[in-house]
Amino acid sequence: MWPLYAAGFTTAFGAHSVAANLGRFTTGHHQSLLVLGGLLALYDGAEVLLKPVFGTLADKVGPRPVLLGGLLAFAAASALFAFADNTSLLWAARLGQGAAASAFSPAASALVARLNPVAKHGRAFGSYGFYKSIGYTAGPLLGGALVAGGGLPLLFTAMTALAAAVAAWAVVAVPAVPPLPKARQTVVDLAKRLGQGSFLRPTTALALATAALSAGVGFLPVTGAAAHLGPVATGAAVSLLAACAALVQPRAGAALDHGRITTATGISAGLAVTAAGLAAAMLPGLTGLLLAAVLIGAGTGMITPLGFAALATASPAERLGQTMGAAELGRELGDAGGPLLVAAVAAATTLTAGFAALAALTAAAVLASRVGDERGVPRLRP
Repeated sequence: MWPLYAAGFTTAFGAHSVAANLGRFTTGHHQSLLVLGGLLALYDGAEVLLKPVFGTLADKVGPRPVLLGGLLAFAAASALFAFADNTSLLWAARLGQGAAASAFSPAASALVARLNPVAKHGRAFGSYGFYKSIGYTAGPLLGGALVAGGGLPLLFTAMTALAAAVAAWAVVAVPAVPPLPKARQTVVDLAKRLGQGSFLRPTTALALATAALSAGVGFLPVTGAAAHLGPVATGAAVSLLAACAALVQPRAGAALDHGRITTATGISAGLAVTAAGLAAAMLPGLTGLLLAAVLIGAGTGMITPLGFAALATASPAERLGQTMGAAELGRELGDAGGPLLVAAVAAATTLTAGFAALAALTAAAVLASRVGDERGVPRLRP
């Protein structure tokens, strides 16, 4: 399992280490900011388009070859810029990294499910999410240190070495998991399966959790600055959010495996806590900032392992890659949609109203989930 955790760290570190440091190389002019926005969008855009494709490929050829191919492609794309040190190649390198992450991320999730019995899915996905969160947290900090020491080429060199090392580790330690026989599936069959509550409910929860996390990371520093808090205080709040999300995930997964919670009740509770955190972001001053960070982090930390465990349980084993790829697409849409919703409402009114809009949307998902249970929609996992 450890190479799979390392793969989760790699994709998270690759996304945030570069994204957090590209701004150093813009001059603040409109054209420079457009270039920055385009470079930031390349990685996530490739993931949105390609994760379902590579997830389906993992079902066809087995997840291990897709994992290894994605890691090696990530190393190659990183090396393209690291050794050429040509700014014009940064676009190609970033696009290649995003496409490669689109391959090994859903393949790793499928392997986590295939290599663990259902009774241990909670802890397995909790641990996977923990190390992925560490990558998100360490990316800006470690990436900044590398850029300060040797510029972007040193950062890309480090990512080349990291992806290559994880690939070599996976070759040795990850067992072959052959593809499972499956019946022919039409587009209508796929749409019907992905339209079922057993897929939509956890995927929606994962998308809302990612939306809240992204909005918190992006806009809590703005609320802190408005309350005349310094960059140390606001930075500590963002770190607290990420730390809470990382620490809660293994515990939520263990609680699921030990039967203390179910995926349905746990996801609903996580959404409620997340909504409360977004509402707390509306409070002024340091108290609201810290309370929002703790609650958003804890809520998203509950949802993430339980959502993936629910998907793994409900999905046919021979379609795990496809399911995980489609669910990752939902998360990416939440990652982009959350900050966009908050920003759009804030631009028309205030940032407080922006947080309120996302909080209301998250709370509505809790109510919709409860209504579904009352109408006899089967729970995702007893």
